[in-house]
Amino acid sequence: MKMKKRNSENQSLSEVLKEFVDHNKLQGGLDKVSVKDVWYREMGPAIEKYTTAIKLQNETLFVQLSSSVLREELSYGKEKIINMLNRELGKDLIKKLVLR
Repeated sequence: MKMKKRNSENQSLSEVLKEFVDHNKLQGGLDKVSVKDVWYREMGPAIEKYTTAIKLQNETLFVQLSSSVLREELSYGKEKIINMLNRELGKDLIKKLVLR
């Protein structure tokens, strides 16, 4: 796990961290954590209470909900939810939302 040495005075901390993440192929794992954080923050405590599992696989977000009524309600706004989550993530990470 040897990284190229660079003149650290010319690199910001964010550049160094990005290089480390890219070099070690960690972005996928960080994206999965970010998606969970954004889901809970944007959907709020009422929906968080009924969310039992969240999994990002490829470009599909799988969300398991313990309430069939809530699942039905959210299914009407899938496109809006995807757009909101992607906006908060700062990139088009989610293409499809599956509510279970």
